[in-house]
Amino acid sequence: MSHVLSSVAWPYANGPRHIGHVAGFGVPSDVFSRYMRMAGHDVLMVSGSDEHGTPILVQADKAGMSPQEFIDVNHRLIAEDLVALGVSYDLYTRTTTANHDQVVQQMFLACHANGYMVEQSQRVAISPSTGRTLPDRFIEGTCPICGYGEARGDQCDNCGNQLDPTDLIDPRSKINGEAPEFTETQHFFLDLPALAEALGEWLDGREASGLWRPNVIRFSKNILEEIRPRAMTRDIDWGITVPLDGWREHPTKKLYVWFDAVIGYLSASVEWARRTGDPQAWRKWWNVSADGSAPLAYYFMGKDNITFHSQIWPAEMLAHNGQGSRGGEVGPYGELTLPTEVVSSEFLTMEGRQFSTSRSVVIYVRDVLERYQPDALRYFLSAAAPETADSDFSWPEFVKRTNNELVAGWGNLVNRTASMIAKNFGEIPAAGQFEDVDQALLQQVADGFDTVGALIGAHRQKAGLAEAMRLVGEANAYVSTTEPFKLKGEDQRERLGTVLHVLAQVVVDLNTILSPYLPHSSSAVHQAFGGEGVFQPMPKIQEVADLDDAARPDYPVITGNYTTGPRWEHRPVHVGAPVAKPTPIFTKLDPGTAGEERRRLGLPEE
Repeated sequence: MSHVLSSVAWPYANGPRHIGHVAGFGVPSDVFSRYMRMAGHDVLMVSGSDEHGTPILVQADKAGMSPQEFIDVNHRLIAEDLVALGVSYDLYTRTTTANHDQVVQQMFLACHANGYMVEQSQRVAISPSTGRTLPDRFIEGTCPICGYGEARGDQCDNCGNQLDPTDLIDPRSKINGEAPEFTETQHFFLDLPALAEALGEWLDGREASGLWRPNVIRFSKNILEEIRPRAMTRDIDWGITVPLDGWREHPTKKLYVWFDAVIGYLSASVEWARRTGDPQAWRKWWNVSADGSAPLAYYFMGKDNITFHSQIWPAEMLAHNGQGSRGGEVGPYGELTLPTEVVSSEFLTMEGRQFSTSRSVVIYVRDVLERYQPDALRYFLSAAAPETADSDFSWPEFVKRTNNELVAGWGNLVNRTASMIAKNFGEIPAAGQFEDVDQALLQQVADGFDTVGALIGAHRQKAGLAEAMRLVGEANAYVSTTEPFKLKGEDQRERLGTVLHVLAQVVVDLNTILSPYLPHSSSAVHQAFGGEGVFQPMPKIQEVADLDDAARPDYPVITGNYTTGPRWEHRPVHVGAPVAKPTPIFTKLDPGTAGEERRRLGLPEE
């Protein structure tokens, strides 16, 4: 048993999430976390809403709201969507808590004390029309390295190189298209060159492990080649105060949102521990234990966030640990464990176009879940997962996979098995003598725990689901071969009971195997075959008060008790368990659904 930290990318609280977001961080992290719990590991799954930075100010202004009002609305919307999707966080919190402020400031002070926060002057971009500092990601221009015309002020998504706004050719504001003005100001920079050797050694070790997806490790090593100090403070009045004399007095000097956001993994772990009544419990997932065993840490995000998780956050931890070229003392959080793996997905496109809220190329999670079953969405996002290459969401494909695979494959197996048992026995029958065909299917499905489990554990969830559905196909083929619906005579009753016993066992085992992907429907399948209660524990929203500042508003968190979930193992069926005539587990979609949804998006029907 290992302590497994499941660190899930923090959604930015500028609005509800679209399905491209949850394809990269939500569903993959939940499938993995549920499986690892079932396999006996002690999992801590944390995240929250990222709520600082200029974009929040800009959009709050547009909405006629204060920043706090704006993020309160969006944090709740995001939390509700993630709960509806079934993402099993131990704690989903937010970055505007006093606990988060304290952890971020202590991390900054540790990095500063060890010499890795250096003060330098910087030219920053100012909006001529508002006088407000423009964040790097709100500036676009031509990349000076590869010539890509839509490079951002912090990074070129085409060639992957780190940039500053001043590097861009013909920079322009994404807010209103105006050319920014640049002015000199003082900021703190994380001295990445002083941490480059340690980062390189760590990445070499990760590459040697063979665990990381090739595209992620290549990108991560490439960005080391042009490494340079990176600003960790900003000219903005919405953020965390710089905890140094001469800086904290300036209301418009704050810590950079990307310095504080990645520290959220640590601060959320600390908050979770404090809320459980054991304030030091978080250390089991962040520090090497007394017996020398190290926790495992997996970080889930889309490919546009690789830089921050394979360079910036590891560098912050190394600086806190005093492990760069300048040396230093271990900071207040002990020697922090660097990521075991950065599990980055490629992009999910929509009807052949990249998701873009600003361009109205978007399908919101909330809208899908209002009209369709959450497990239908989870199934599609797992089956078409953009693990190592971009993949596309199209409504015709969603309808096709739902009807042909989820309904006609798995749903059909569940329903006809339960129907035949209910009609002929009313309970799970005892087995007679197994024939070769029975034993072959039982063995294949039993072996599925090893094959599918290994694939999920290696973040090959798409292949894991494909293997599970292959076994569903084998079970449906078994029905066609054995033809239990033709075994009607009294002299055939024992054989009928054996076949239906085998099918009940196979369905129960496949339900366990599929349950990380399909947690909502797993309970319905469990109950259809005589089980009681909830099979896969589900998350819930809980209203909480700030731990350290009563003046801050109460807020919703996602949490849950997942200790009652099933084990990742074969479980013999209970002979005699009642089985009634079932109702369909999954909803078959009307063929016209795809056209209706495409019309909603302003697209022509196919």
